[in-house]
Amino acid sequence: MTTRSMGRFITFEGGEGTGKTTQIKGLRSLLEARGLDVVQTREPGGSPGAEAIRDLLVNGDTERWCPATEALLHYAARNEHLEHVVRPALEKGAYVLCDRFSDSTMAYQGIVQGLGSEPVTTLEALVVRQTSPDLTLVLDLDSALGIARAKDRAKDKAGERSGGEDRYERMGEDFHQRLRAAFLQIAEDNPGRCVVIDASGSVPEVGAAIWTAVQDRLGLT
Repeated sequence: MTTRSMGRFITFEGGEGTGKTTQIKGLRSLLEARGLDVVQTREPGGSPGAEAIRDLLVNGDTERWCPATEALLHYAARNEHLEHVVRPALEKGAYVLCDRFSDSTMAYQGIVQGLGSEPVTTLEALVVRQTSPDLTLVLDLDSALGIARAKDRAKDKAGERSGGEDRYERMGEDFHQRLRAAFLQIAEDNPGRCVVIDASGSVPEVGAAIWTAVQDRLGLT
């Protein structure tokens, strides 16, 4: 299946602690208030098989995988997610809001971990095909502030996340600085799809900027 999403596939990207999950919930509420069918999901994960792979990726030692293995795991999870959740939802006309997608693999493994863009692009062509996002919202935040937020979130949710799910958060300050730059570069290279959102404001302020971007890019009122 090579589903075209007709303006309904929206992804949220950015470093750790940028508030993606909170803002996805807010956008979902706005869309549902307008009578639209919305599926909220995440990567890695989103389907039973993909969630099993997620556990391998977000837990354990930071050096657990080499970049190529890590990218392959992400795309294995993405394939399951697309087949069982994203494409069926788009086929029935729902809006799909996804916390991370292919840009994260390009940023984390392709750019920051040094795998290179070519292997990620090859996997993208094999797995994603035409089911690419119509709009990508890149939440941008100072990396040190983002990690501080992520750690505060972990304290608030102590015991709720299996194994802490903090493997990427533990990858060091330099890693996260380069990760922020990688996402901004991806956004600059894809201006027709990506909108950079300043995530340093309050939750309502960031939410308002996101809603403006969605209205402008997808023609919603």
